[in-house]
Amino acid sequence: MTKHLRELGLRIGDLEPGLRNAITDVQGVSVGHVTVRRDEPDPPAGRGVARTGVTAVVPGPLATVVSHPIAAGTAVLNGAGELTGSIQIREWGYIETPVFLTSTMAVGRVYDGAVAAAVAADPSVGTENFVIPVVGECDDGWLNDARTVQVEAADVQRALDAAGDDVAEGAVGAGTGMICFGWKGGIGTASRRVGDGHVGVLALTNFGTHDQLRVDGVPVGRVLAPPPPGRDEPGGSCIVVVATDAGLETHQLTRLARRAGLGLARTGSIGHHGSGEIFVALSIGKRGAVADDRLNSFFGAVVEATEESVLNSLWAAEDVEGRERRVIRALPHEPVLGLLREAGRILG
Repeated sequence: MTKHLRELGLRIGDLEPGLRNAITDVQGVSVGHVTVRRDEPDPPAGRGVARTGVTAVVPGPLATVVSHPIAAGTAVLNGAGELTGSIQIREWGYIETPVFLTSTMAVGRVYDGAVAAAVAADPSVGTENFVIPVVGECDDGWLNDARTVQVEAADVQRALDAAGDDVAEGAVGAGTGMICFGWKGGIGTASRRVGDGHVGVLALTNFGTHDQLRVDGVPVGRVLAPPPPGRDEPGGSCIVVVATDAGLETHQLTRLARRAGLGLARTGSIGHHGSGEIFVALSIGKRGAVADDRLNSFFGAVVEATEESVLNSLWAAEDVEGRERRVIRALPHEPVLGLLREAGRILG
C-alpha cells in the first residue's frame, strides 16, 4: 500500500493518531468497500464504463442497530448534494443503519440495498420498525458512465460483508471515480486520540481546483505543474463521516460535524457553488458523558483528522482511466515531498 504522508515524516496538527490512523480506531466501527470497474460497450449492447462503487461505514452490529440506535448529528457547509436520513437525524438525533457512500445517480439503488440488508439482519424491520437508511453521494460522472446505474443493490450487502478494521484508501469503493483538486481523489481516513478514546474521520473527496491545494499549510497547488486537463467544474462534493467512542449528545455531535468544514478549508476548499459538503457525526458511547466545556479537544481532533483524511485520499490514489478514455492522474509524490521539505514540514 502507498505510504501515508505521516509515515514519511509529515505531522498534521498537534494530536496523536490512533493505532491505525483510521476511523476504525473508534471501537466498534468497521468499513467495507465494493469497487465496481467494468469496460463494456454502451447500452443496449453493454453497461458502459464503470468506475464507481459503494463504501459502508458500520457503527455496530446490524442485528442491533435498530433496537439500539446510534447517536448522530449532521451539518451542511454547502448543500448541493444528498445525505438521506439527515432529516430524521436532525429531528430524533440518531441513525438506525450504517452510513453508505456511493455515486450521485446510484443513491436509490444503494438505499434499496440498505433496506434489504436491514430486513435480513433484523426481523422487526418492516413489521414493527421502519428504517430510513443513511446514504451520501458524490458525483463521479466524469470518469464513470452514470447514465447506467453501475452498482447493484446486492453490492450493499457485499460492502457490509467486507467491513473490517483495515480501511483501503484512494480509488476504492465509492471513491473509485472521484476527483480532488484536479488530481485523483477518493476515500481517505484518519484518527486522533482524545483522552482515553478516539475521534475518527472518513472522507469521500471530490472537490476543489488544483491551484487551491494546500498540504499542512504549504500552497503546493500554486507551484506544482497542473494536472492534465480534466473536469472543468470545481464543484463535486465531499461527504465526511465522523465517529467517536466518547458519549456525546446529539447537539454536541452536530457541533463536531460542523468542524469538518474547517478541516476541508485547511486543505484549500472554499465550498464551490455546485459542490455539496455534507457531514455526519456518530457516537457509540454512553450519552451525556462529556460536558460542553470539554469539547474543544474533540473539535481539534475533527479538524485535524478531516484535513489528514483528504490528504490521505490523494496520496493513496492511483491514475484512473474512465469513460471516453478520460484519465485523472494521481497526485505526484516526489514534487510534493520536495515542496514540503523546502518548507521544513518534512526533515530528511
